[in-house]
Amino acid sequence: MVEAERIVITGIGLASPNGADLETFRRNLIDGVSGVTVIETRFMGKVLAGVCTFDERRYQDRKDRRRGTRAGAISIYCAHEALRSARVDRERVDRRRVGTFIGITEHGTVETENEIDVIRQYDYDTKFWSHHHNPRTVANNPAGEVTLNLGLRGPHYTIGAACAAGNAGLIQGVQMLRLGEVDVALAGGVSEAIHSFGIFASFAAEHALAWHENPAQACRPFDRARNGIVVSEGGCVYVLERLRDARRREAPIVAEVGGYAMNSDASDPVVPDPERLAECMSEAVARAGIEPRDVGIVSTHATATELGDIQEVEALRRVFVDCPQTYINNTKSYIGHAMGAAGALELAGNLGAFADGMVHPTINLTDLDPRCELRNLVANRPRRVERLDYILNNSFGMLGINSAVIVSRCRG
Repeated sequence: MVEAERIVITGIGLASPNGADLETFRRNLIDGVSGVTVIETRFMGKVLAGVCTFDERRYQDRKDRRRGTRAGAISIYCAHEALRSARVDRERVDRRRVGTFIGITEHGTVETENEIDVIRQYDYDTKFWSHHHNPRTVANNPAGEVTLNLGLRGPHYTIGAACAAGNAGLIQGVQMLRLGEVDVALAGGVSEAIHSFGIFASFAAEHALAWHENPAQACRPFDRARNGIVVSEGGCVYVLERLRDARRREAPIVAEVGGYAMNSDASDPVVPDPERLAECMSEAVARAGIEPRDVGIVSTHATATELGDIQEVEALRRVFVDCPQTYINNTKSYIGHAMGAAGALELAGNLGAFADGMVHPTINLTDLDPRCELRNLVANRPRRVERLDYILNNSFGMLGINSAVIVSRCRG
């Protein structure tokens, strides 16, 4: 069997509800700072959401931003920041060999709702419908906007994988590098979900939309008082390279992608299957060539829905049954559910643990649901660990799509 090409992360760019750069994001996770707030949305009134604040004009002029999308703007910002942190010289890189792979939960809903709202003011006269609507709503839009902005001529597309999309984008980048299709991959996930009233309305119709008088305490995975999802926007893009190429250019190496897996429940549109979740995690561990006990942190997907949290916990108990040095945490408790960006952001939030030895906690966990009890579930205060070599990042989505990615310190 031919050994797989080793792939490493050399840059990270992100925009999250509690930080628009990796350092701020990490610090706020350690310090327990939430990014959830109250917004006003069409037809729904006040809702809780995770809102990104970043400089949209840093890498786009006014004209390009006006004809583009929010998801595109977030992706462009994250891609530039990732390339900058990876110290990629954009003037010397072969732009034909740079691929862009962005995971999305959905795309086009925001733009279509906005256009309908415009023509509603003109008695639904479609001559007021924007000629920008088609390029804004095609599924490849966020990745395509990145290539237009940066002048990248390699392959680009988005990966529709529901809320597993952030991991799926990363996995696609790894695969394209190993196939030899690209030399640099911009890979991750993005979401503009908070700008769609339909997403809020649908979760509300499912009785799955969170509410709390204190927005910072609204997202409560594993807590007995959890009452649903906090919808968020955000993005995270990684620069991925082959290890040999990264070393050749003396790039900063953040972590190595050790293993990954994706599978399908094939059972229910929204309720996860613990057996399939466990199989996904176990396959990722096996592909990384390690044992479950080698995993230092499991970053959970847990969205703070009653059944979803319970099903994931059941799967975790199956895989990590005898793993005293494996710690469990959650990032959505700080920023809400960033949908297509969730997996990529949540992985990024944990990568700092390789350097500082701290496992950031799940916040808002004041009354643990006994059905969600886990060994080494880190709650409310960070936990220092003596050694950390591997992180497993879970990300699951509707229609039963599951993903798990394992990253490690880069050795040898």
